[in-house]
Amino acid sequence: MFIRQLNYLVTLAKEQHFARAAELCNVSQPALSSAIRSLETELGLLIVKRGRRFLGFTEEGERILGWARETIAALDHMRQDALGARALTGTIRIGVIPTTMPIVNLLLATCREEHAMLRYSVRSLSSAAILRQLDDYDLDIGFTYLDDETQAGFDVLPLYRERYVLVSPSGSGEGACSGVGRWDAVGGLQFGLLDSSMQNRQVINAAFRRAAVEPNVILEADSLLTLIANVQHARLHTVLPHSVLSIVDTTHQVDVTPLKPEVTREIGLITRNLPSRPRHVSAMWEAAKQLDLQDSFDALLDRA
Repeated sequence: MFIRQLNYLVTLAKEQHFARAAELCNVSQPALSSAIRSLETELGLLIVKRGRRFLGFTEEGERILGWARETIAALDHMRQDALGARALTGTIRIGVIPTTMPIVNLLLATCREEHAMLRYSVRSLSSAAILRQLDDYDLDIGFTYLDDETQAGFDVLPLYRERYVLVSPSGSGEGACSGVGRWDAVGGLQFGLLDSSMQNRQVINAAFRRAAVEPNVILEADSLLTLIANVQHARLHTVLPHSVLSIVDTTHQVDVTPLKPEVTREIGLITRNLPSRPRHVSAMWEAAKQLDLQDSFDALLDRA
């Protein structure tokens, strides 16, 4: 059995197409198919369902695929550990929910102070996609919501609880000018909110439902920066986690109002629960422990 056969198998699982998988592996399609057939012969079982096109994996094949992913990840970790014997190198693959994308730089900056040769790949993903890609060894760390489903089977590092604020156009008569707001008092505003498929939006929708309010949503977007720009220039209102205030100029461009009753969600890091954690993952983990994000973000409300 060769590592390249396992790589072919994992690539095929990602692409769900023989020709595309072969192209990514820099081999011909017959060569990739032959290598997988050889693996099946060696193991004595059928891994891939075949027809005129790729039809998926057999039940036994799904189990073999899991071992292949774990084997390749372990090999990558071994290489990184060997290369980092003197100076820690390699790339940390981080999955980040959209509401934490603006502040992931705080984690990276702290880690970079200790490990200047590390590299980072940051992807904006849903919380469900982060869990799936961690399971598939496509990510090293997730920066996401922490709940029972998330924490099961993963190592977890809580970092802060996000609080929600109303962000309004400066001088609109809402926001900071009207004091502390309530969910049941903002139903008449025109909102720009994150897409309804996102967990952040689902939390906000639930808060409005509890307040018996149907928000007037004019704009949906998959970007916090888009929402902020539309508050500043299109005079819409939005609801954001208070951590995002770290990238917003609240002195002139917007008004910020904490919303009551308070809604919070715990945010933190998750990674696979392994007998030996890869060194580059440990580096990010330890860097995050040095931060006091809760106090930093809560202080932003006092200054808003």
